[in-house]
Amino acid sequence: MWAWLCGAMGVTCHCSECFEAFSRVIENTSSGHISICGCWPELRHEEIQRTMESKFCILTDTEDLRTLISSTEESLQIERTKTLFEEIRASINNNDEEDRSFWRPVLPWGGVYTIRAGRRAISCTPLYVKINLKNTCTIDGFLMILYVILRDNQSFPREVGIFLGRQFVEHFLYLMDSYDYTTVKMLWIWDRMSKRQYRSVIHHAALEIDLFGNEHENFTKNLETMLSTMQESLCTKWSCPARFQEFLQRTININPPHELPHRDPIQSAVEEFFCPKIILCKELGCNGLREFSQRVFCHGPPPFVILNMQLWKSEELSYVPYHLALSQHRYSLEGATLFNKEEHHYSAAFQIDGYWMHYDGLRSDNLILLNKPPELLLLSSLVYIRASDK
Repeated sequence: MWAWLCGAMGVTCHCSECFEAFSRVIENTSSGHISICGCWPELRHEEIQRTMESKFCILTDTEDLRTLISSTEESLQIERTKTLFEEIRASINNNDEEDRSFWRPVLPWGGVYTIRAGRRAISCTPLYVKINLKNTCTIDGFLMILYVILRDNQSFPREVGIFLGRQFVEHFLYLMDSYDYTTVKMLWIWDRMSKRQYRSVIHHAALEIDLFGNEHENFTKNLETMLSTMQESLCTKWSCPARFQEFLQRTININPPHELPHRDPIQSAVEEFFCPKIILCKELGCNGLREFSQRVFCHGPPPFVILNMQLWKSEELSYVPYHLALSQHRYSLEGATLFNKEEHHYSAAFQIDGYWMHYDGLRSDNLILLNKPPELLLLSSLVYIRASDK
């Protein structure tokens, strides 16, 4: 059963009873999911019903999701004629050349999320607990790029839903279009991340979730098996203790070349990652040759790929290809994530209708037109989409 909390806003209580109740919530989040029945076994049916009506909800099927989205839309009283993506596109195309920033803050850094967690036994006063999010830039940039990819490519939500779940994709898009950015982050944290991937502490009767770390650990590795590749190998020596082996990899980490090739270094590195090869066998006591087959995607070519570029230096990236031949398919550059080493902060860039935008959750105007490559930022990843579906 997938437990999810959505839109429960209220006043934080700092009393001892609230703190004890909050501790029980924390104890039941070790698996990354929260269940009403698991956290509050003493609640009667009527109390559970009231709790669900206040949007402390459990999603079990598509009908539950539709009900939640419908009730949340009514409570937010938002009349949306356009998606967030359509608003950003209109802002880009309608504004002057000098002012192509988006007027509304999008996915601001951090966030505060409040949960209605039950009632006190005597006074029946609602109990609220607060969750403070810190250092969310390790997922923010990728969440922004993921949203643009899903909205700009009609068939991609269905394909991505195969790996991340159709309900997750629908809920993610709805929350982004509703500007409910803190809930978007909570959706990713509790549905996609394991508890070992972030730090959580109780501080002043509130839970603090700190996502400080590496964006590929917090995002790319949580895309299930969408980017998974497999490569088989066979040793030429019959007496090899592990003659046949399979190598599975869930991310695409390409290494910079030892010497700059005559052609595109990124395309060359991708081909080296996928191509067959023969090396000396490294098994103990074996001096044979190990032959590696062509690397292939485990589930066919994904709708988009993320190339981990953290090992590359700036001088090795004088040219970034717009098109990439990858596993017999053509991919086009859609976005990139950038890293400020001094501030240990991630931002992102992506293109809409040929215009490149720079997203930085720490800025007040956090989505602006990118007229030139940003300075003092290192390339962390490149995001390519399958060109045939564009």
